[in-house]
Amino acid sequence: MSLRGALAATLLGLAATAAQAWSQHAAMAYRAFEVMPEVARAAPVTAEPLEAFLRAQPAAIAQAVEAQEAWARAHVKHYPARPDALRWQWAAGQADADLRKGFLAAMRLSPQSRFALFVQLDPWAAAATEPSLDWAQAASVPPSKGAVHRLRALHPGEPVPALAVLASACDEPDYGLDLQLFDDNPGSPSGYGFGKQPFGNPAVAIGSQAPFHMGFLHQGRVFDTLAPSLTRSLVELRVAQFSALARLAFGTGHAYWGWRFAGLAAHYVQDLTQPYHASAAPGESLPGMLWANTAAALGMPAAKQALVILQGNRHFALEQLQARWILDNAERRRESDAERALHDTGLDARYPAWTALSPREVVAAEAYAAGPQTDAAVVIGLPARYVNDPGYDFAASGAQMELGPELAQELAAQRRALQTMVSRLLGRFGAHSRNLVRALRAGSER
Repeated sequence: MSLRGALAATLLGLAATAAQAWSQHAAMAYRAFEVMPEVARAAPVTAEPLEAFLRAQPAAIAQAVEAQEAWARAHVKHYPARPDALRWQWAAGQADADLRKGFLAAMRLSPQSRFALFVQLDPWAAAATEPSLDWAQAASVPPSKGAVHRLRALHPGEPVPALAVLASACDEPDYGLDLQLFDDNPGSPSGYGFGKQPFGNPAVAIGSQAPFHMGFLHQGRVFDTLAPSLTRSLVELRVAQFSALARLAFGTGHAYWGWRFAGLAAHYVQDLTQPYHASAAPGESLPGMLWANTAAALGMPAAKQALVILQGNRHFALEQLQARWILDNAERRRESDAERALHDTGLDARYPAWTALSPREVVAAEAYAAGPQTDAAVVIGLPARYVNDPGYDFAASGAQMELGPELAQELAAQRRALQTMVSRLLGRFGAHSRNLVRALRAGSER
């Protein structure tokens, strides 16, 4: 295998299991948006089935979808153009199932996408008295291990707070919208035109969503030359698609879908704020990756295997730390630096006005730059078993990170430094989410 091919194989391994960025998007989105007056004080909206929205605005929806397809062809690097056969065609009196099927195909979303009427309850809220919604009715993929989701079904016509719709939708793309859409995925839909999966493991269902939720957009020319497939990200496509639908829904009196599509768009932006989703290996230099491949080619694969395992372990450890911290604070009704960071609206104005290119030029660039510092904080702030032992495969073990006895007193200062880093990232999570939603509400995204 050539050096280029060997490096590409290693980099593909780095992205093989890191299909999800932040865990519990909704729990964090409630905090980020509850301090935004145009969300928190918005009038309740009326729950509306997807088919009702599609039937009410078919021509406008088709036009919006086509406009975003044209935008993607012009602006998304290595974009696999949607086949013309998937253009949405509708007819008066069309059955709901056919209406939905055509829309999902035109958007190139999973045919198994649920788009059920539901909200995910705020973890700070009291337990609901209404029956919970079964997870499988909202998602086509099992929940991640250790995840806590409290879902409540909505009825058509039911009033619901805008904040609940928006925050709930911020979690929804991880419910299976982007699963197994590439030609080499088991059971992939025919004719979607995405080609072979550029990175991630095509044989693992959850891994198949990685190219839609990650964007290695700032690695540099050498990296792009040696591993061109890793530049094939579709995260910008999803932001653009759902942003266009949000603006349309807000502008045509379908406020429920305006907030929901806005939340769906925000999810992908939030994913890009996670350094392990904006960089293939934030804790490793390109020369280090080249050396690992050279050693492997000479019959010494240990460095290459360690590189892949350690980067995956650190990603999962950071995600679990963040999720446990957020949920523990909610259970104890305790505001920490994490919540204060998510509430910090003072960050919002520090960024340029939101545009269609902001996910790449602002969000991903910032997260990529934060990669080395984040990786270093993870390494010194968590037990070595989880983040510095290549003999332990976090993803393969299926284990939950123990954050009790193993975090000895001598790690207290390092742990505080890691929490400070996580808080900084969550502040950006909140600021970029609010800036996107402001732009969508104003119709000002260019």
